Amino acid sequence: MQLFYNPAISENTKEFTFDREESKHIIKVLRKKDGDILFVTNGLGFLFECSIVLAIETKCTVAIVSFNQSERPNVYLHLAVAPTKMNDRFEWFLEKATEIGVSEITPIICEHSERKHIKTERFEKIVVAAMKQSNQFYLPKLNEPVLFKDFIKNKFSGQLLIAHCEETEKKLLKDLLQPRTEVTILIGPEGDFSVKEIQMASDNKYIPVSLGNTRLRTETAAIVACHSVVFVNENY
Repeated sequence: MQLFYNPAISENTKEFTFDREESKHIIKVLRKKDGDILFVTNGLGFLFECSIVLAIETKCTVAIVSFNQSERPNVYLHLAVAPTKMNDRFEWFLEKATEIGVSEITPIICEHSERKHIKTERFEKIVVAAMKQSNQFYLPKLNEPVLFKDFIKNKFSGQLLIAHCEETEKKLLKDLLQPRTEVTILIGPEGDFSVKEIQMASDNKYIPVSLGNTRLRTETAAIVACHSVVFVNENY
């Protein structure tokens, strides 16, 4: 199934028109015509079956034939990850985490972060594309970048975990994860979290965890954490 995305539609929508870029792709590239069926999600769990009623390259209009809403995933995973020095590595993380099943992503700017300024517009496009490619109907929430010291003040429910490389007492992530529980996991930059940041996390009830015996890149650590949470919840 080829999936399209339109955040503006709801169960009350009867008809809508794709924007110029998407319309051109549907009509000129995919060669769709009047009467053809398209599947569209609004990123809120809904899948709409739509029929093309106006097949024009600049204005592809469809009528909604039917729709259904899928259940939310049984786990809510929030990954707070420091942007990597190379943008393409963070983009790879965004794509793969979306495919695996992350719920929310917050870029955090840390003391050792080499990239402190990012634009989320391109990141949002990557997340949308990954959602469509993996045929998922819930779009992960992508937050604006925030300083670590500000993020850590937020009150999140569920398990609060921080993965770092300092030689302190830590338990394996897989041994701590609880099924069907909200999880927030902090992943630091290439230079790891500072000692001060680790202490701040501890003061705010974040539990230190290990992702294994090898030293992982930021984006790899985030993917390992994401897969671990989804895997633990797979049969619940």
